[in-house]
Amino acid sequence: MKKKTFVTIISSFTIFMLMIIGVSFYLLLPMNAYVETPGQADNIKQFMTVAGKRDRTKGSLRLVSVYLSQANHLDWLISKFNGAYSIEAKTEVQGNVSNSVYEAISKYQMKEAILSAEEVAFKAAGMADKVKSEYRGIYVASITKKSHFAKKIKVGDTITKVNGKHFNNSAGYQKYLAAMPVGEKVTLTVLRNNKTLEVSGKTIHLANTKDKEYPKGRSGIGIGLVDDVEVTTDPKVKVNVGQISGPSGGLMFTLQLYSQLSGDNIKKGRNISGTGTIDDQGKVGEIGGIDKKIIAAKEAGSTVFFVPYVKSTKANLKLDGGQTNWQAALKAQKEYAPKMKLVPIRNFQDALNYLKYGKVIKTK
Repeated sequence: MKKKTFVTIISSFTIFMLMIIGVSFYLLLPMNAYVETPGQADNIKQFMTVAGKRDRTKGSLRLVSVYLSQANHLDWLISKFNGAYSIEAKTEVQGNVSNSVYEAISKYQMKEAILSAEEVAFKAAGMADKVKSEYRGIYVASITKKSHFAKKIKVGDTITKVNGKHFNNSAGYQKYLAAMPVGEKVTLTVLRNNKTLEVSGKTIHLANTKDKEYPKGRSGIGIGLVDDVEVTTDPKVKVNVGQISGPSGGLMFTLQLYSQLSGDNIKKGRNISGTGTIDDQGKVGEIGGIDKKIIAAKEAGSTVFFVPYVKSTKANLKLDGGQTNWQAALKAQKEYAPKMKLVPIRNFQDALNYLKYGKVIKTK
């Protein structure tokens, strides 16, 4: 009888252990999603040199990031109890492009953010004549499957000419292609890894009923594009951010560069974090994951956080669960960083006005 009881105990223990192993295995199975968690709030002066020199002044202007990694079922479970974790479907983060294409686009966005920062900072520092921009061509951000160039060009290529013609903006290329009949042969001059090559293919019909100029669509080559602009400056600016990518550091790059160019002590010894895209006119745009960035900034000891402030639209309400950046930031501040001061920013000048004079724009 005792032997049978012992065998029963062993069997029950074995079943229990198998259940534990099975549950553990399931929890570690990858999902078709990303987990987003707070990243770092890095002092930008460690990434940037102007004329080969780093900023040695006290205080910090911080680039805030989030960690984005392959999610598993354990991450999903944690996200139900920890607001610092969020699960995002891959299609919500990167659309329908592959991981490699998404990575290439994110790196280009970082490059574009730095170039815009250079243009804005040099002009604000009274050095507009020391910054020059050159339009290189069309940066290939995506390629449709039906494009005749799908296997001939790659995401990350820059198209510098079409049939030997170079235009000064993407609209010029689009208009030139739109005037062609569908099926017309075209030759593209492509810049890839600093090497030039030529590829040929045919135009296709691009349906776009929302385009007032071409309500029935137009001819094209079937790519998603952005303008590829090269900026040169004097003194020379170098920025190396390692594995950090995306456009959201634009505002803070601009502030750091302005500080170094002008010699203006805008930090005043303070520990300041912030986020937001920036265009070449200094306008600040919204980003994703602002709640995670506020947590990262708090952990880095920041007392001030710059938040993009824009009017609510259907598009920007999709970024943070039906809230604008400002609304999401206020909620995150209350929960995670009640002592941190949030400063709403519409453009570079708003940030400068706060740093210099303590001015804060009115919010509704």
